[in-house]
Amino acid sequence: QVQLVESGGGSVQAGGSLRLACEASGRIDSLPIPIMAWSRQAPGKSRESVATITRFDSKNYADAVQGRFTISRDNAKNMVYLQMDNLKPEDSGVYYCKVVTDKLYWGQGTQVTVSS
Repeated sequence: QVQLVESGGGSVQAGGSLRLACEASGRIDSLPIPIMAWSRQAPGKSRESVATITRFDSKNYADAVQGRFTISRDNAKNMVYLQMDNLKPEDSGVYYCKVVTDKLYWGQGTQVTVSS
């Protein structure tokens, strides 16, 4: 089993920044972790992918965050980060860390609230 622990959520005004972090631990069968990613879920909406980074450092972003968010990883620490700049109220929601090794694992989520 793989455990994921997120940190870094909070409240910020529009235009501000936050940095999320997620640490993977436990029995990780494949290193570096093949895929690490962030998703989010706003109240009343479905969970959506925000950003993905592969073990080869290939990155992919949702159109809504392109140019404002940056995903990165530290393979030595089994961590993935999400730098969020120029935040907008519509970025509010619970942000979930996700990794794919032998199977898909989710973190417990961290709340991000952006006020106008």
